[in-house]
Amino acid sequence: MKKEKKDHLRIADMAEQSKPCEKAEQYGIQCLSDAELLAVVLRSGTRRENVIDLAHRLLNLDPQHPGLAGLNFLSLKELKELPGIGSVKAVQVKAVAELSRRMAKEKTRGSICLNSPETIAAYFREDMRYLTRERVYAVFFDTAGKLIREVQISEGTVNRALISPREIFVEAVSCGAVSFVLLHNHPSGDCTPSREDRYITVHLRELGEMMGITLLDHIIIGGNQHTSFAELGIMDTETEEI
Repeated sequence: MKKEKKDHLRIADMAEQSKPCEKAEQYGIQCLSDAELLAVVLRSGTRRENVIDLAHRLLNLDPQHPGLAGLNFLSLKELKELPGIGSVKAVQVKAVAELSRRMAKEKTRGSICLNSPETIAAYFREDMRYLTRERVYAVFFDTAGKLIREVQISEGTVNRALISPREIFVEAVSCGAVSFVLLHNHPSGDCTPSREDRYITVHLRELGEMMGITLLDHIIIGGNQHTSFAELGIMDTETEEI
């Protein structure tokens, strides 16, 4: 009787020296390449290629963002369009990317310092660096400078997001905040503040002064870069100067 041909080439079917799990056990997980690590998650390839070859194709699926970073830019729909990646594998890949993002964010939470825009930017960078639309966050602090709430205020287009002063101050009052920091991203990667960015920042600072809730800074994140309005001196200007 003719044996039925296997539909998928699995890690178990690979040569012993090529199996990423065995390699990790013998030499340590850090010895695995990006493709081998991804292969452990995927577990099987297709009839025509083994799982490591499939992992290589997946890592190069986004030509603008090759490598592991590209997984953050790919949607479930785009992943499922790749032969060998069904619904389950697509979710597994996105789960790995999301776990990585949350781990990176959790690692920086304890280092947040009100006087250090870098630490605040680092905490939100993993949330914002892969976004394709502008998104605005407000981060609220208590009298001891402890982060007590972070709220997404709005999401806009590739180059614009609306900011509602009312929503920001309603959130601030409801959580008992005495100060806050505004953040938004520039998907282009250019962190240069626009005139509109400058105006709304100074306007919010002036409103906050009347309410006893201090706007400490406005931070723009673009890729691995950030711009702090406090460091630029924009926080000290008046609306009529813009």
